[in-house]
Amino acid sequence: MADQEIAAAPQLHKYKFNVKMTCAGCSGAVNRALKKAQDSDPDQKLISEYSVDLPNETVLVTGTIPYDDLLEKIKKTGKEVRSGETLE
Repeated sequence: MADQEIAAAPQLHKYKFNVKMTCAGCSGAVNRALKKAQDSDPDQKLISEYSVDLPNETVLVTGTIPYDDLLEKIKKTGKEVRSGETLE
């Protein structure tokens, strides 16, 4: 019997972004974009959880989504992403 490769499960990452958000409409746009990405393929857990903190202008995301893909989704809202980092 030939050895079969077992595909590794995608690794969960935690990201933090500083996003310029000045009102509830701004944070709502980011929330909608992340919710849409989360609902697009729940089995893959691209985004397993997220939080948008308007007062601190911070977005935290946990999931298997690659950093660059997530950054693009946030940028598509038209909001300025001041910085971003991978925490885990």
